[in-house]
Amino acid sequence: MKLRAVSTASLLFCSLLASAQADTLSKITDSNRMTVAYRESSVPFSYLAGAGGAVGFSVDLTNAIVDAVKKKVNKPNLEVASMPVTSQNRIPLLVNGTIDLECGSTTNNSTRGQEVAFAINHFYTGTRLLVKTTSGVKNYADLKGKTVASTTGTTNAQVIRKYSASNNLDMNIVLGKDHDDSLLMVEGGRAVAFAMDDILLFGLKANSKDPASLDVVGDSLQVEPYACMLRKDDPAFKTLVDSAITGLVKSGEFEKLYTKWFMSPIAPKNINLNLPMSPQLRDNLKALSDKPAM
Repeated sequence: MKLRAVSTASLLFCSLLASAQADTLSKITDSNRMTVAYRESSVPFSYLAGAGGAVGFSVDLTNAIVDAVKKKVNKPNLEVASMPVTSQNRIPLLVNGTIDLECGSTTNNSTRGQEVAFAINHFYTGTRLLVKTTSGVKNYADLKGKTVASTTGTTNAQVIRKYSASNNLDMNIVLGKDHDDSLLMVEGGRAVAFAMDDILLFGLKANSKDPASLDVVGDSLQVEPYACMLRKDDPAFKTLVDSAITGLVKSGEFEKLYTKWFMSPIAPKNINLNLPMSPQLRDNLKALSDKPAM
């Protein structure tokens, strides 16, 4: 009986803890603090471009959501902390309550949806390849038996591994700890190609030591949406986040932010990615859907 009582108490405690973490607005109100995540090298979404902290399209979305939170909890002087995350630790840090919101370059898919929730999709991308212009690689068939880099904890690593197996390409897949690390593998000759979301590859190329030496090639293997990530089973916070993004869309501010980061020169090298809005994103600005990739 004693063991059963302890077990029941433990389960109750865990349930209460999970419930408290899921109620993000109460957590923020009680602590007078909100912690948001940023990425260090997800150009142009969330990245470091100097000593002033993270910048990017997703950082601007984060700031708009933070403003909505301050208004909702009536705390204009709310303490807001920023924490760097990686592809590998972003979900655990959100689930355990360390961070309250992650807007970076995270794919909204059904598998992740078992652990976390996603806001309205704000970008669409697909896996392609970053290679040296001298590599001779134009598409995936050119990578048979060769070393290909991707980044730990990303859907792209899974996609390229599956594609290699399905097409008998026998690629040697190596994983960098972050996107900069994966890029270095290509620049240093340790990998022939870097498989990643095409928009991130364009951003990494634009801000690399020698952009002219790199090229983005290959067919897009799949189309996946990016979305801000939040804890599951927290409808009040999801409603607030979705409302903040919807407000940006309806006011025209979302399109202005898109133009700022994808159609204009950006820090640190003032290079213009010149990437018009995709048909999928145009459609979702009308639908305002959080539909995941499968």
